[in-house]
Amino acid sequence: MRVRVPLLGAAAAALTVAVLAVGTPAQAAGVVLSQGHVDAVDVAFEDGGFEVSVHDETVDPGVERDPASVVFKVPSQAAVTVPADPAYAFLGAPGSTVYVLPEVQDPALLWAGLATEELEPGVFTGDSVRIRFRQVLGPDGFSLFATDPAGAPLVAVDSENGLPDTVTLPVATHAHYNWAFERPGTYRIKVDVTAKLAATGATVTSDPVWLKFVVCA
Repeated sequence: MRVRVPLLGAAAAALTVAVLAVGTPAQAAGVVLSQGHVDAVDVAFEDGGFEVSVHDETVDPGVERDPASVVFKVPSQAAVTVPADPAYAFLGAPGSTVYVLPEVQDPALLWAGLATEELEPGVFTGDSVRIRFRQVLGPDGFSLFATDPAGAPLVAVDSENGLPDTVTLPVATHAHYNWAFERPGTYRIKVDVTAKLAATGATVTSDPVWLKFVVCA
């Protein structure tokens, strides 16, 4: 089991910046992550409640960070061309540019995962939790998708066809997806985690957190 250490977050930051738009949180000055492995959504359950953090493995040993103190950088090297295949129409027009943090590790880019490795079997109904993508604020569309063995996309989240969208993960799991951004700029993605307790059937839901991605042309 992963050893959990105290969050490194807003309390450790020296500065804050102004609210960028109505409904978005202030962003604490903190760490910019641009390469290596991170769990952008790392889920723990302690004292009857969920805790959502960023598990940063770009440092050794890895640390848990407050999402409010993290900026995920998507560099220009992440740019790819939208295929002519109609299955990829959710990314935009064929031949247009989209910026993707891939599900398969590329040493030049962030490898962003979703993690429930700290959750134990028997606690939640179906031994699973739901990560809900509730809101996306940014210059264009955002999507989260996997690729099946035949190369076809399996879309989990698409900000342009209505939110919230939900990714259901088993406990004790680590998963990777393609994180796709359709235009350079700053994106803020609001997520929370919810599940039903196996013992009582009661629903438990985390406080929402905002993930910040900066996409560079």
